[in-house]
Amino acid sequence: MLIIQDKFISLDVIEEQFLCNLTACKGACCWEGDFGAPLEAEELQALVAIYEDVKPFLDAVAIQQIEEVGLYSYYKESKEYGTSLMPNGACVFMTRDKLGTAKCGIEQAYRAGKTDFYKPISCHLYPIRVHKNKEVNFEALNYDRWDICSAACELGKKEQLPVYKFLKEAIIRKYGASFYEELAAAAEHMKEESN
Repeated sequence: MLIIQDKFISLDVIEEQFLCNLTACKGACCWEGDFGAPLEAEELQALVAIYEDVKPFLDAVAIQQIEEVGLYSYYKESKEYGTSLMPNGACVFMTRDKLGTAKCGIEQAYRAGKTDFYKPISCHLYPIRVHKNKEVNFEALNYDRWDICSAACELGKKEQLPVYKFLKEAIIRKYGASFYEELAAAAEHMKEESN
């Protein structure tokens, strides 16, 4: 375990390799699982604010579901808010391209210049999951192992790409450039010490 700027970092974030392989998994993380993508408090308002700009990038059935159940839901089991789900378990913001690969309607709107909100940070940071305990001001970054990502693990090993390097942009978005620089320096130091 590392501590960077009062955040606890699992060593797996440094030691494991990962590189998304959408041709293999087709974006299964968008439709697998029991809950929607975890959302931070400020993201709830962000989704409401950008919904009209994202709407043209969503399927009609997703729009209907959003209008029936809302943009986000509270999941009692995980004790957090997340994106709402379709009846089949897919995220309401998920669409598919011509090859059947899942795409995020929020990200598509961002890439089209319609919004400045990229996508939920929990999606951007995956396979890192952030665990927070507000009572003791504790925050930990853990590597989440999920069998649907086995192709990403294989590709990451082939390319020798550690999780933290794969997620550089997302980590900087969430914690800032200085945090990432400290994390990268600690990782390099650990690598040198092990040689």
